Amino acid sequence: MTEHADPATMPYRPRATLRDVAAMAGVSMKTVSRVVNGENGVTPQKVDAVRQAISRLDYRPNLSASALRRSSGRTAAIGTVLEDLANPFSSALLRAVEDVANEKRVLILAGSVDEDQQRERALVRAFTERRVDGLIVAPVGEDQGYLRAEMEAGTPLVFVDRQPQGLLADCVLSDNESGARQAVHRLADVGHRRIAYLGDLALIPTAEQRFAGYQRALLERGLPLDPAHVVHDLHTVDDAARATTALLRGLGDGNGPTAIFASQNLVTIGAITALQDLGLEDSVALIGFDDFPLADLLKPRVSVIAQNPSEMGRVAAELLFQRLDGDRGRPQRILLPTTTVLRGSGEIPPAVP
Repeated sequence: MTEHADPATMPYRPRATLRDVAAMAGVSMKTVSRVVNGENGVTPQKVDAVRQAISRLDYRPNLSASALRRSSGRTAAIGTVLEDLANPFSSALLRAVEDVANEKRVLILAGSVDEDQQRERALVRAFTERRVDGLIVAPVGEDQGYLRAEMEAGTPLVFVDRQPQGLLADCVLSDNESGARQAVHRLADVGHRRIAYLGDLALIPTAEQRFAGYQRALLERGLPLDPAHVVHDLHTVDDAARATTALLRGLGDGNGPTAIFASQNLVTIGAITALQDLGLEDSVALIGFDDFPLADLLKPRVSVIAQNPSEMGRVAAELLFQRLDGDRGRPQRILLPTTTVLRGSGEIPPAVP
């Protein structure tokens, strides 16, 4: 059995420097720098010598420092500021950005803002101080005008999920209002007249758009908008579960909702939790906005209005790299369609007339 050295007892060995590589390869430091940065003007023999020295010394170039010396100023890194990397929507979006960036050998720096305006600004500041080449941002603050100086300095910005406020810039969005309308129309198609709305934080633009779609669909179908069936500012699974339980207490008197439109994936999960606890999962219809893992394995399987976060991330990343490649066209606003995914929970007919 091979014995491994204890890292705590191993002698300290400084990281190899560019000077060490030059000495081993028998070339100048400038020649090593040219090879590392992929520049022309170095003979094949010297390139081979430098690469062998890099391999033997396990040399790792300081990309930040070298970028500051390059005429382009590029660091081969982009910053991604999203709402919550633990949320399936944000994680799928980030993975798509990463896939595009990997093809271009660009590093991703990412962070979550958790609906905190100050955290948004702090993350953006941290990334720009590290000289990222561009930013992809899901904004939470009420004003992104503070980024104007970055744009004027040449840093490309692409906003996702929500449109920036106080700044004209590229953005990639879902058609939230249309998706919400589809959900309510689908529930009305199977006979529901008392359709509840469970919403995310009311000040979030996407929540405003989905509530607008809910209201418009009720109006289009001639259905009543009962304030008692509308709950805003649900941002956690537990909040949504409590709200759903309270709403369904009215079922016995014939005034409670017979269907629920949940406008965000965590809210949907909270509604499902309450329905299962009350034994009403097969009696009350449910359509959620945003798909989530295992939605098709629950009983009943959960119907959703699905966004495409992977497509959103891909489009945003490609748009950002177009800007980095010199595209100076007018800012684009790209609206992605949603998809109605019927699995069972949204097709449950009303148990009471």
